[in-house]
Amino acid sequence: MELSDRVNSIKPSTTLGVAARVKELKAQGVDVIGFGAGEPDFTTPENIIETAIEALREGKTHYAPVPGELNARAAIARKLKNENGIACSASDIVISTGAKQSIYLALQCLLDPGKGQEVIVPTPAWVSYFPMVSLAGGTVIEVPGAVDNDFRMTPEQLEQAITPRTRAMIINNPSNPCGTMYPPDEMRALGEVLAKHERITIISDEIYEKLVYGDCAPFSLGAMDSLAGRVITINGMSKAYAMTGWRIGYACSPAPDGDESPMAKAMAKLQSQMTSCITSFCYRAIIEALENSADAVESMRETFAKRGALMHGLLSAMPGLVCPKPTGAFYVFPDISAHFGKVSPEGRKIDSALTFAEALLEEAKVAVVPGNDFGEAGKNHVRLSFACSDENITEGCKRMGEWLRTLS
Repeated sequence: MELSDRVNSIKPSTTLGVAARVKELKAQGVDVIGFGAGEPDFTTPENIIETAIEALREGKTHYAPVPGELNARAAIARKLKNENGIACSASDIVISTGAKQSIYLALQCLLDPGKGQEVIVPTPAWVSYFPMVSLAGGTVIEVPGAVDNDFRMTPEQLEQAITPRTRAMIINNPSNPCGTMYPPDEMRALGEVLAKHERITIISDEIYEKLVYGDCAPFSLGAMDSLAGRVITINGMSKAYAMTGWRIGYACSPAPDGDESPMAKAMAKLQSQMTSCITSFCYRAIIEALENSADAVESMRETFAKRGALMHGLLSAMPGLVCPKPTGAFYVFPDISAHFGKVSPEGRKIDSALTFAEALLEEAKVAVVPGNDFGEAGKNHVRLSFACSDENITEGCKRMGEWLRTLS
């Protein structure tokens, strides 16, 4: 059987690979501290679970409309209007099997192979953006953020990256892997640059929007009148509601004049040939999560904030690490390049983030994600998730710090 060039060109997900390796070692009885997981360690709030169970018992086990049941899409639209300031309606919403599929659908509806279309991506960026753009026929144009600016792209950098071939931009705020976020004034400044280039569509990945630890909330580009009809807002239930395994994401793409959204219609058409609807008994759970789970979300956010402060303090005390303070999501992304050129106690040469992560796992039994696949700007970094217990954070950072001090 001969596989396509398309699938052969895709690299496996680094983050999923690290998670699989940790599970493998734990199954062998190895005491591993895993900082690789990109998901909350909490159980989905009980009220959401019970709502889904009730839907099952009431017979919600059949096909639903491809973009999602109307009442669930209406709840999402209310959320986006009330919390994000995005003028939209249920017809602008497409519910998919995770925010990842939502982004994939959007790119497939925007790009064509062979046309030389470019997609601007501020980096470091989530690993899946790169292959998704490639699969849709586009080329990623990286705009690297500086570590001393919390990895944030400047308006001047964005303007310089735009060419006649630019078709779209993907921005993730708060950021995976950086664990930092753009304040509202900086997002507006980026939006003002994009407003001058009417052919560019913006994919705004806001999956971590409720997990913020600073003085301001994220700002949605979809709320800017000057970008009306050009923003596809991506979100979902996975991160804020501890519902990663439920696989529920959504896209909102209002038309500029309030008419039927051509992008939502196109995404639903494509989804109809891929996965159809999501699991039908989950729709009520979406409404329950959005409308009756604020206290649970806030409790988890407060816990993540404390864990982030704990991990940042421990990492900042380690020799040679430069680590911006986490202000969103549940990651830190320290620069570990001061240790390149050194040798580990077992004779491993540390010459990249990849070899650093491999040696740390094998020798100290601590799993982190190397930054190589997060873009060129991530090659000197590793990602650590603090979506784990205080005990694991303390023990894992202790092991890591002790191991760093043995490098020579």
